[in-house]
Amino acid sequence: MDRPAGTSGDAGEPARTGPERAGADPEAPGPRLPRLAVAILTIFPDVVESYIGASVIGRARRTGLLDIAVHDLRDAASGPHRSVDDAPFGGGAGMVLAPEPVFAAVELFAPPRPLFLLSPAGRRFDQSMAQRLAGAPFSLLCGRYEGVDQRVADHLVDGEISIGDYVLAGGELAALVVVEAVARLVPGVVGNEASVADDSFTTGLLEYPQYTRPADFRGMAVPDVLRSGDHGRIARWRAAQALHRTLERRPDLVGARGGLTAGESRLLREHGYPVPVVELSGADRPRSSTGEVAPEERDLP
Repeated sequence: MDRPAGTSGDAGEPARTGPERAGADPEAPGPRLPRLAVAILTIFPDVVESYIGASVIGRARRTGLLDIAVHDLRDAASGPHRSVDDAPFGGGAGMVLAPEPVFAAVELFAPPRPLFLLSPAGRRFDQSMAQRLAGAPFSLLCGRYEGVDQRVADHLVDGEISIGDYVLAGGELAALVVVEAVARLVPGVVGNEASVADDSFTTGLLEYPQYTRPADFRGMAVPDVLRSGDHGRIARWRAAQALHRTLERRPDLVGARGGLTAGESRLLREHGYPVPVVELSGADRPRSSTGEVAPEERDLP
């Protein structure tokens, strides 16, 4: 694939190019250096700006933790109408995002690499990819219309990302999903960083259920253990709930972790839950020295 030097084609290993942040202390006096720089290329910059200017992402941009640049592809288009699409060769429905304005936009704005195309053909985005992308600058290219000229995928971008097996009208919503998932992992963006550590998928499980006041709402009471003040019991209850909820709703996640450990099985029984047989996912099965499947023991509260 013919791309500019110093880029990476793997969404799991973003290239460390662009603004240097190594060794910088974001708490030091003077202007705060961004902990993450992201560029988004789109034909609907106002739509993207309206979302990333709000909530925790907007606050992190204003305080300098995030440097999110939104670029209009039409700014690099030629002609009086600044057209960015054309009819597909070979016929067919819809229009295709043309290569000329996309290449020109990348040359004009020089977004940080790696540059990823949001595409149904891309690698599936998940929490582990979000964690890796949070470590270095990257850029996102939003597709539109019937698709993007293949020469963009073959010779310009460094990889492709998909947020799921469904079709959207364009890549803007997908880009916002990626940016929000990644931004939450940047230190300082979320006020209470412990909440990020407890998020679903961070440990390979769904999160335990949450409750707040009132303790009794229309006869629906909060579990007594959460009001007991016994933090050890609460931690074990939450761990059991996370396991049970994941086994019920997403058993594939438990299989991908190598199944249940003996400690996790005991924890489920302790809280009155059955211990099902979990189908492990082939290559992910941990094995003992004898070659038998042997899930590693994980720490429990």
